[in-house]
Amino acid sequence: MNPSSGQILALDVGLRRTGIARASPVARLPEPLMSVATERINECLKKLIGEYDVTVVVVGLPRSLNGNETGQTKWTREWVKSIKPVHGVEWYFQDEALTSELAKSHSSVHDIDANAAAVILDDFLKTEPGERMPC
Repeated sequence: MNPSSGQILALDVGLRRTGIARASPVARLPEPLMSVATERINECLKKLIGEYDVTVVVVGLPRSLNGNETGQTKWTREWVKSIKPVHGVEWYFQDEALTSELAKSHSSVHDIDANAAAVILDDFLKTEPGERMPC
C-alpha cells in the first residue's frame, strides 16, 4: 500500500453486527462510520468500496488474551475467505485484542462496534508494512 492509494476500511466483525471505520492512508486518522447487521455487510462493503475508493480492508482478528486462536478466530478467518474474492481489494488481519474495551472508554462515540473498528484501524496504521498480516 503506498500513500497515493485509496481509502482503508476496517471491520470489527461479529456474528450479529459489524462495525466499520475508514481512514485515508495520507491523513491516517481513523473515523468510525457505522455498524450494520453482519448479514448485510457484503452489500454495504460494495457500496463503501465504491463511494470511498477503498483499496484495503482490514479485519479485526479475535484471539484469546494469551494470543491463542479461538472458535471466533476460525469463524472470522472462514468469513473473510468467503467474502474477500467478491470485492477485489487487498485484505489484512489486525489483532483486535481489547479493542471493544478501549472502544467503550471513548464515551463520545455511542456506536461501540464502529469505534472498535476505528481502534483496529489505528493499530493497523501503526503497524510496520512488513509486519502486517495479509488475509
